[in-house]
Amino acid sequence: MCGIAGIFAYGGAAVSVDETELLKTREAMTARGPDGAGIWLSTDRRIGLAHRRLALVDLTDSGAQPMANGDGTLRIVFNGEIYNYRELRVSLEARGYQFRSTSDTEVLLHLYADADERMFERLRGMYAFAIWDAVRKRLVLARDPFGMKPLYYSDDGSTIRIASQVKAILSGGAIASSTDCAGQVGFFLLGYVPEPWTAYEKIKALPAGHCLVIDEGGRRELTQFCDIKRELADLGDSPTRTDCGIETARRIENSLADSVRHHLVADVPVGLFLSAGLDSSSIAAASAKSQVSHIDSITLGFKEYAGGPGDETIVAADVAARLGLKHHPRWISEDDFAAAHEKLFAAMDQPSTDGVNTYFVSEAASSLGLKAALSGLGGDELFGGYPSFRHVPRLVGLGKMIPGKTLGIGLRQIAAPIVARLSSPKYASILEYSGSFGAAYLMRRALFLPWEIESLLDPDVVREGFADFDPVAMLEQSIAGIKEDHLKVAALEMTWYMRNQLLRDADWAGMAHSLEIRMPMVDLPTLRAVMPAVAAHPEMRKPDFLSAALREVAGRDLLARRKTGFVVPIRDWLMRRNAVGPGRGLRGWASMVGKRFGFAIREGRT
Repeated sequence: MCGIAGIFAYGGAAVSVDETELLKTREAMTARGPDGAGIWLSTDRRIGLAHRRLALVDLTDSGAQPMANGDGTLRIVFNGEIYNYRELRVSLEARGYQFRSTSDTEVLLHLYADADERMFERLRGMYAFAIWDAVRKRLVLARDPFGMKPLYYSDDGSTIRIASQVKAILSGGAIASSTDCAGQVGFFLLGYVPEPWTAYEKIKALPAGHCLVIDEGGRRELTQFCDIKRELADLGDSPTRTDCGIETARRIENSLADSVRHHLVADVPVGLFLSAGLDSSSIAAASAKSQVSHIDSITLGFKEYAGGPGDETIVAADVAARLGLKHHPRWISEDDFAAAHEKLFAAMDQPSTDGVNTYFVSEAASSLGLKAALSGLGGDELFGGYPSFRHVPRLVGLGKMIPGKTLGIGLRQIAAPIVARLSSPKYASILEYSGSFGAAYLMRRALFLPWEIESLLDPDVVREGFADFDPVAMLEQSIAGIKEDHLKVAALEMTWYMRNQLLRDADWAGMAHSLEIRMPMVDLPTLRAVMPAVAAHPEMRKPDFLSAALREVAGRDLLARRKTGFVVPIRDWLMRRNAVGPGRGLRGWASMVGKRFGFAIREGRT
């Protein structure tokens, strides 16, 4: 895990790379890579690459970046982990490639030389990288299929700037910090800024699963080498009703064990986040069966929830004891939150209504000396654990029984003031947003609905934002070609909520403490192995699929435990400090976050 940066002055009228700007960009990401720093500029100063290093594989100077191949025709900066790099290295050595390090970075360099852009089909991991090809005078940018690792860019038509963080690009000083209208609208709709937008007008995200190639003449080629939507559509083209007994459970257990085994590969100790849920407990069980001799587990506890249903520490401690893990509960209080408030906002690279729990558990892991930790993130998307897997199809069915968006709008206008007194006013729009999967998903996941945002943000921002970002249309596009209802919801959750919030929060919150968060359930081979059984049996609950993985360590209490979701008492903390008005909850937190990022919130709505 690292921080990468680069500047490519490809246009004929472009000025040469400013080394000072590149260094400022790099140093804004020091927390991402406290173990080393590097920079390289071409002799003509048309291309420059920079790197901050968090050393997990090949801890020697041989693994330092920017890294070049033997003749210097290729150079790379890389952020992430390639979990099958050892297998790839063996095959590349058999083809005559010679290695000077034991790093996965050098594997990427030789794999590009061997397979060019066909390399992506052979990679298993989370990654964002930039390769400078001096022979073809081109810059190659790539980001992993799920979007686990971020890669942002700003392109003015003659120079492209890239970095692992939005704020790092701004720190270089050459890009204006004017906010983006679509980014603002997207944030208040969903609680996160959906890619390719960011909070800032001049900066965009390279889409997940894409490769962007820019040559010295300014010619661009953006290709999608992996599409999670397509993966799910292919899995669901002809679903078969497979055996859901011991055989299927074993198959799932073996797949998770294989993923965990790959995700534990490192030259430093790897810990794990352990909650009271099935996902992290399954990861812990697979980790305990691996050949790793010592594993630290970390659980967050909030003093407001101690001993109650929101207390994760009790069950987690029991699981850790059964597995023989060295367990570390970390208790967080309101005072801890207050003390970390400004640091948390400084670390938040893009506005988010989540990530606080990840920030604190990452801090706890870092305090133990860990540089990497496994997380159960992705389990709900993989095994259908969210209520949305039930609620969204029901909303679509309701829309089919009571058609008519106009009727829904009329009922919403009448009901909204009444519903607002009881809960969120968005629930007045159930009929209005129940006609399709995209609309129903927006209804289920929205923080504010479009008609609410009209009174929240500046009218010009709303108008321009929705001109660029049509949420229902984009959500529908995310499931085009998928026939099975369960897989449609899985695609929506994976490519929206998980990609744009959970994975992004894991990146900035972990990197704030120089911690790499690895997610064995967000893994392409695991998706391909597990999802056919899950898609064929959507009526089954998560414990049915995970029972084999947990059978030796989990009692009936864990397998039957009602899903509660991991919550943080932010609302109560902020209300006691008069930061938000009563009853504002997550919406009040969103307004505070939006204000910190300079969003055009209308007077009286903060």
